[in-house]
Amino acid sequence: MPEVGFGTAEAPAVNGDRADHSERHEPVMATLLAKEDSLTGRLEIRGSGSVLGTFSGRIDCAGDLVIGPEAHVEADIRAARVTIAGYVRGNVVAASRLKLAASGRLEGDARVGALVVHEGGVHHGVIRVHPEGVPENPGDSPAGATSTVVSPAPKSGSNPVVRVKKFWGEFF
Repeated sequence: MPEVGFGTAEAPAVNGDRADHSERHEPVMATLLAKEDSLTGRLEIRGSGSVLGTFSGRIDCAGDLVIGPEAHVEADIRAARVTIAGYVRGNVVAASRLKLAASGRLEGDARVGALVVHEGGVHHGVIRVHPEGVPENPGDSPAGATSTVVSPAPKSGSNPVVRVKKFWGEFF
């Protein structure tokens, strides 16, 4: 079995981040379910993780969760950021961002802070995007939603949705 080592890496400031990063951080370890592995149950990941094999149950991840291109996951997922490049059947809550890669397929509902779908990515279900933050109330699940909240139009300039409706109205 090959030996695995862990370390830390410092990154330069991004987007104006001028915070003091001089304090030492614990090594970041990623939980990995390998391509040949299969697991059923509840997986709790305190950092970031990757699932490349077969999993069924529930996944709670505090950091980034990557579902690999050959992964088959039948689980409810809750994580800060989720990237799906394989198959997922279940509901997803991504507090920050959900990314569907070109090879990704999600069959289930999702509540996300932001959504990125690459050309070829497939989704069957309901996605609720909450740029102000994903509500913690489980009663706000996408499947149980009965009303739609519409934000008021900005006061300066015209509403872009109205412009699009007018544009498409010229053709139909």
